[in-house]
Amino acid sequence: MSLIGGIRPPIAALCVLLLSLAGVTALALGRVDDAGVPKAVLTSQQHFAEDGAIALRASIDESVTDLTRSAELFSAGPPVSGDAALDKLGSTYQKWAGTAVVEIRSGKLVAARGETVPLTSVDTSTLGDKDGLAPRMVRLRNGETRLLSFALLSWPGRPQLLLVASSNLQFPGISLGQFRSIAVVDGAGTVLSSDGIAEPEQARTSADRREIKTLRKQLESFAHDVARRAQQDPRSTKEPGSGGYQGVSGSLLGGHLLSDRPVAGYATLASPEPGEATTASGLGLSVVAMIKVDEDSGRAGSTVFGVLAGGALLLVGAAAVALLLGTVQRPLIRLFLESRRLTRGDLTRPVTVPRFGEAHRVGQALERLRQQLLGESVAAGSRAPRLRGMRRVGVRALLVVCAVLLLAWSAPLMLLLNRADGTATVPQQLVSDQRERTQTLSDRVRRALNEGEADLQSVGSLIGDRTEPADMDEVLKRTLDENTRYRSLYVIDASGDIVARKGDEPRLPSSRRKSATPLRLLGRGDKEPLVVGTAEIPGAKGNRLIGEFRIEFLNALLNRPGMGVVRLVDDRGAVIAGNTGFLAFQSLPDSHLEDLVTASGQKLGKKTRPNGVLYRDHGVRIAAAAPFAGSGPAQSLHWSVVSWQPVERLAIPGYDTQNRTVLAGLLGAAAAVACLGWLHIVVARPLRTLADRSEALADGDRKAVLFPQHHDEVGAVTRSLELIRQQLQVQRRQQPRRTQPPADQQYIRN
Repeated sequence: MSLIGGIRPPIAALCVLLLSLAGVTALALGRVDDAGVPKAVLTSQQHFAEDGAIALRASIDESVTDLTRSAELFSAGPPVSGDAALDKLGSTYQKWAGTAVVEIRSGKLVAARGETVPLTSVDTSTLGDKDGLAPRMVRLRNGETRLLSFALLSWPGRPQLLLVASSNLQFPGISLGQFRSIAVVDGAGTVLSSDGIAEPEQARTSADRREIKTLRKQLESFAHDVARRAQQDPRSTKEPGSGGYQGVSGSLLGGHLLSDRPVAGYATLASPEPGEATTASGLGLSVVAMIKVDEDSGRAGSTVFGVLAGGALLLVGAAAVALLLGTVQRPLIRLFLESRRLTRGDLTRPVTVPRFGEAHRVGQALERLRQQLLGESVAAGSRAPRLRGMRRVGVRALLVVCAVLLLAWSAPLMLLLNRADGTATVPQQLVSDQRERTQTLSDRVRRALNEGEADLQSVGSLIGDRTEPADMDEVLKRTLDENTRYRSLYVIDASGDIVARKGDEPRLPSSRRKSATPLRLLGRGDKEPLVVGTAEIPGAKGNRLIGEFRIEFLNALLNRPGMGVVRLVDDRGAVIAGNTGFLAFQSLPDSHLEDLVTASGQKLGKKTRPNGVLYRDHGVRIAAAAPFAGSGPAQSLHWSVVSWQPVERLAIPGYDTQNRTVLAGLLGAAAAVACLGWLHIVVARPLRTLADRSEALADGDRKAVLFPQHHDEVGAVTRSLELIRQQLQVQRRQQPRRTQPPADQQYIRN
């Protein structure tokens, strides 16, 4: 018999699949999660830590880049005093806690602004070349940590100066909510800075002080675990091809605190692109975000449903397999044995005829052929009687009955049982995380636009000392190469004509190039929004520097995992940017999201808290909206960030149970279709053809040669019928020789 053919392999495969599926169903459906916290909450904390790491990395890299660029711009122009350089730097950027200018050769402090820069911790004699200008962290006496950035100020014929900027390791624009804390951890597991946990002395009661101390100890424990995990290769912490965050990230689960349990997400500072290295990614820092969650929210159902479903599958599968064995396999094997007996010449016993369908027809044909081989004339010209009643039930009908039995178990699992829509318990923490992360994205976009406008002002100050278009082009080219946020940079004169340009062709019409507004949104009615920044050029009367922002730059800022669909909308609720495909200036998908934006104060220009809502109509989904809140020219745009995602995609116990139930039903249906389809191909269709040919052979058709389609039971019966056909042909040729001619023919012959 063929290895993959015949009646036995499909039925055996069906038995194995159903037994395996019954075991998996009993173990997987309704399984209790011993962790006590939904996986979606753990993943959300991981994404929150990744957001903090991205914000901190971008802040450090931008600070170093801005300081270096400013020093290069100062060095390219006429010499200025240290006080003038710091005043100009402070009016353009407000991101450093303290700045200072030091003469490198003598170590003399030339000028200082803001808090005292810890210069005593740094040997300035080693900073004279660019190799020694790498940022470094300095620990202050009070335990705080400062990040020092360096840049050179040099003019021909004057002593070389060192520009130093001190910044604290704080997270710009990260919304923590009420109960979350976030910290920066170095490679040794030391907490360098933290936010969100009050000092024990600030607590009013002794219970609050004990809780704060417990949380601090838990945060330190998380920090040591993160420092150990941060040493891993990021590629080894993710599944192949999964993508996602470029650094090491994950989640941690703490000990019990009454009914709560601390949960932390962590992420190392990593470069935005694989294979690249930035200043921040080389510092060996990690971010830990910790929050307390309700442990009871992670409990799933009992295993009773899984055991019952697995037992029901065993019963249904046993009935289907018994039906196949009793009505398909055994009759076919009996036909195979009877046909072999006839070919061996054993014609004494009548053929045992099966009771139903095609097997019954083949058995009747074999019995008639046995009689013909014996020379009985009763079967010479007779035809097989037509089947009536239950005898007409063939193999195809039996396969349909088996399919109905198996689908009667699979269909309810796929469509009816354990449905979580509208009934699943969604942890409130997920709604809060969606709101806080949306607010973080809103602040991230606002800060990026403010940074872009500050860069334009800084470049405009340098261009003010240059009158030649070639010199302007050089500055514009250098700025465009260092910044990916602009698609085009150009200088216009008082009449609106372009004096110098770099980048793509300007989209801003000449009639709208003059404006006192630093940031504008144009392009309504076009295929792509146009965000324009404008900066005055001092010293050049009427000249302005214009930068057109790339929409892809805004889209990249909104591209964060675990947030679903994210949109940046203007003060009219029209879409400007998004993390997925969108049409420029289209409205939000439904009125609920529009009302959410209105409630957040975006259209009214109010500075209200961001909103997060759980909608249960037309599918359960989490939505959040956050308007621009803060200072800077971008605040006047009154834009908002809106995000929403269906809850069914999150790893929540109710939806996990639903997904497992649907998966079990799909596997059961797939097993039934595969094995029964296999039977239909290798048994049902060939057996039906065999029944027709065997009846034709029994009716007297001796010319049609019978060829087996497969090397299995049906093929063996076909080969036996072919041998019987050949025996009948030989018997027919020999029959006239044995019969004496009539008497009148003998007289004529004589």
